[in-house]
Amino acid sequence: MVRPRSDEELMAMVQTGDAEAFGTLYDRHASRALRVAQSITHSSSRAEDAVQDGFLAIWRARASYQPASGAFRAWAMRIVRNNAIDTIRYDAAGHRPKAGGDEKSSAVIAPGPDLQDEAITRNENEALRESLRRLPDAQAEVIGLAYFGELTHSEIATELDLPPGTVKGRMRLGLDKLRREMASASADVG
Repeated sequence: MVRPRSDEELMAMVQTGDAEAFGTLYDRHASRALRVAQSITHSSSRAEDAVQDGFLAIWRARASYQPASGAFRAWAMRIVRNNAIDTIRYDAAGHRPKAGGDEKSSAVIAPGPDLQDEAITRNENEALRESLRRLPDAQAEVIGLAYFGELTHSEIATELDLPPGTVKGRMRLGLDKLRREMASASADVG
């Protein structure tokens, strides 16, 4: 059985211009990158733009990638995250009209057995995003990267250039606030 190539092995191939290896990296990381971008932009189309621009930037900057500096995934997610932030700044400067809602909400979804599960997950994700908006930015950022970006504490520390203890502290404080908010909300409902 052939062992799948690691991200670093694929990136070495990409550095020689191997587009197929780049496609494999894209397939492997695009969904995670989309979750990271969406947690920042709160828009499917803006997140997709950020991911597309991010992977284009990865291709263009392929020669600068150094495996000794950190894992490919953390490097790639940092590029996508920065592109998502740039997208928000671009929008805030008035360069793009802000839509009243996300165009994904008007899409037709084919009925299927997992439709209810998808709707519940979507609602839970939106509720989490709404709660994250009420947290201080530093806490919301680490929780968003962990939950939506599926990054570990050490990957978040690398990406944000913070000590691991700072990441853990922000995570703990943010999660404590989220727990209190959820407990308060469920007490109000019950």
